Amino acid sequence: MRRQLFRIEGVKSVFFGPDFITVTKENEELDWNLLKPDIYATIMDFFASGLPLVTEETPPGEAGSEEDDEVVAMIKELLDTRIRPTVQEDGGDVIYRGFEDGIVRLKLQGSCTSCPSSIITLKSGIQNMLQFYIPEVEGVEQVMDDESDEKEANSP
Repeated sequence: MRRQLFRIEGVKSVFFGPDFITVTKENEELDWNLLKPDIYATIMDFFASGLPLVTEETPPGEAGSEEDDEVVAMIKELLDTRIRPTVQEDGGDVIYRGFEDGIVRLKLQGSCTSCPSSIITLKSGIQNMLQFYIPEVEGVEQVMDDESDEKEANSP
């Protein structure tokens, strides 16, 4: 479905959450009333086809592993239970990318990537919560992927 949505002129990004789809338009001048019918038709046609939306694979770095030390396990647990559900309510997501020298590396996805308050969310919300529960966390850093890599990596 992602590839089909990207074929619609004016679609900048597509993100699938657990129970939502976030579509971002290329610029503010584009009228949602012009984009919405094509987006809606593409989504409805796809679901009518019966094909799976995504595979059940866990993204790299998401699942806990036996190699995770106690601090990394606590970071992932806090992300999954407290932080991600809140961010997902706003049409985005947070992906764990690593922990080194006291810095947690996170990738923001969905509506969070284009939201003007994403840095505030990252620093004031996520960083403060991680530091409150996990003293080893000294800061949070946003990881930016190349947009074309993101499109390909998330295509079903």
